[in-house]
Amino acid sequence: MSLIRRKKPALPIPEPYRAEDVRVESSTCTGERTIGFYDKGKKMLMFAELVQSDEDISRFYKKYGISRP
Repeated sequence: MSLIRRKKPALPIPEPYRAEDVRVESSTCTGERTIGFYDKGKKMLMFAELVQSDEDISRFYKKYGISRP
C-alpha cells in the first residue's frame, strides 16, 4: 500500500460541449444545486452532479481540467 497519492488525469470535456457551457443550477423547491454542461438544444444539464459546497464546484472543474471563472 502506498501513502503517496497520484494525480488522476483530467477527463476530456464531453464532445459537443465547451468550458463555457458549465452551469450551476438550483432547485426552486429544495434549493438543491447541481453542476453540469448545459445543452442549449435540450435545455437541460448533461453530465450533472450534485453540489453541496463550493469545494464540490471546484472539484468538478478540476475533474475536467477547466479553470474556474
